[in-house]
Amino acid sequence: MPSTPAAAALRGLMEPYSRHVIVCTGGYCAPGHGGRELYALLARLLQREQLLFGPARVKRGETPCLGVCTGGPIVVVYPEGVWYAGVTPELLERIVVEHLRDGKVVTEAVFHRLGEA
Repeated sequence: MPSTPAAAALRGLMEPYSRHVIVCTGGYCAPGHGGRELYALLARLLQREQLLFGPARVKRGETPCLGVCTGGPIVVVYPEGVWYAGVTPELLERIVVEHLRDGKVVTEAVFHRLGEA
């Protein structure tokens, strides 16, 4: 597969990771911007659970909108494509411990899974 100069220059610089968590930090789905608090808390929880480095590493990202615009804050976990709604600090802790660390989806908070109607 051909590579652009930028891709070729960056290849090998990215450390492997097991999951990517995206937190909606906008205000449309969660008045008061509760996602910003969650994004900051996520870093602390990942560090506490030793998920910031090594083969179980979890990357985190934020976005101003995930296109749902209700029921937030919204948190998405890839590669599973699991979408969580109404995420509170307590629920985020469960997501980190149960889903990210232990591999068990917190099913009662899931409103969508990639590939499912």
